[in-house]
Amino acid sequence: MKVETLILKNLLLTEEYPRKVLPFIKQEYFEDRTDQVIFDLTSKYFVKYSAVPTVEALTIEVGKITSLSDDQFKQITQTLESFDKEVTELDWLMDTTEKWCQDRAIYLALMESIKIADGSDQKKDAGAIPSILSDALAVSFDNHIGHDYIDDYEERYESYHRVETKVPFDLDFFNKITKGGLPNKTLNIALAGTGVGKSLFMCHVASSVLLQGRNVLYITMEMAEEKIAERVDANLLNVDIQQLAQLPKMMFENKITALSQKTQGKLIVKEYPTASAHAGHFRALLNDLALKKSFRPEIIFIDYLNICTSQRFRNASGVNSYTMVKSIAEELRGLAVEFNVPIVSATQTTRSGYGSSDVDLTDTSESFGLPATADLMFALISTEELEEQNQIMVKQLKNRYYDPTLNKRFVVGIDRAKMRLYNVEQEAQNNIMDSGQIKLNEDTVKVLTNASKNKFNDFTF
Repeated sequence: MKVETLILKNLLLTEEYPRKVLPFIKQEYFEDRTDQVIFDLTSKYFVKYSAVPTVEALTIEVGKITSLSDDQFKQITQTLESFDKEVTELDWLMDTTEKWCQDRAIYLALMESIKIADGSDQKKDAGAIPSILSDALAVSFDNHIGHDYIDDYEERYESYHRVETKVPFDLDFFNKITKGGLPNKTLNIALAGTGVGKSLFMCHVASSVLLQGRNVLYITMEMAEEKIAERVDANLLNVDIQQLAQLPKMMFENKITALSQKTQGKLIVKEYPTASAHAGHFRALLNDLALKKSFRPEIIFIDYLNICTSQRFRNASGVNSYTMVKSIAEELRGLAVEFNVPIVSATQTTRSGYGSSDVDLTDTSESFGLPATADLMFALISTEELEEQNQIMVKQLKNRYYDPTLNKRFVVGIDRAKMRLYNVEQEAQNNIMDSGQIKLNEDTVKVLTNASKNKFNDFTF
């Protein structure tokens, strides 16, 4: 018996099977016209009446189709009459149906791609092929239809006491505002002007997560892979970035060896040309890494969001910046959900936000739709006063993990030479006024200066 016949037969036997599979089966998956008609009528009947049709009911509906020839009508009715009443084991049938849907989706996607490539389909260009193939490869059954508030109370109660998997920071206040770190399936955005420290922030967090023994993927579209690795070297090897080239090879090797003994994690840095890559490329990369290197990241950094492109829009010239940036953010968050990881990225401030002592959501460059998609969004603010104290201010703009009015502003230490961030003394936090301005007294200056000088002296290999 053909799989198609098995599927069609079981659609007429029980309600459970069609409820689970009809949302995922497409009419074009069936090759024969006969099978297409039977499936179309069955699915329409089920949707309308919430019940499986009888063979008699389908025969009557087939008779209403005026476009069918007598031979086609006869063939369809004979097929219907040939169905036996033996119910197939559901779990095996579900697996078989899912595999069939996946195979058919891939086959049809390949045929469509060939037509595009050879010019037979002039409505689409070659740029649509990756998306077509990606959509086909993503076909899978998802039978979860939601949380029933009354019936699923036990599951909900258990969730209240379940420890959520998070990727913690090595920065105290970031752990406070995220209640212990970044949860999976989230998009987290740093907002800052040029040169303030977006990439430094992401490189530091990537380095700290690597030291936790976790796998990290860093995608860069602004700097070369080697430049990102250089920043990570400065951070993890405790060497000024300008002095890395002066290290003897033996000393460099010894530091890397010592580092490798401190972590079981891996850091992969992948470069894409600016404005050339989108979530589909990142998905393909993740699949390649899983297959070729058995590498599955526990957190992904994308440097940075504004210079990604959207999978939805091949021709960006016809799309306004609001729609483009919002779609990029939505696609990245979808990627985070699909691969069950937190994604950290960044965006530029507007011109008015450059060098400002206070930044708000209105300073988000190009798209106010971005904050609507992000789970956590915060601004990195640098002023001359802060730079003098080796600090950078963080201001919460949106937070789904924590009350953003608590610890709305805080400061972290910054060592630009070693590409590091670090905790500062509590007294420095106490001097942050709600207006976003910094008030420093003489004692605070001394505390901060000492913290800046001594914080990482014990971090050696």
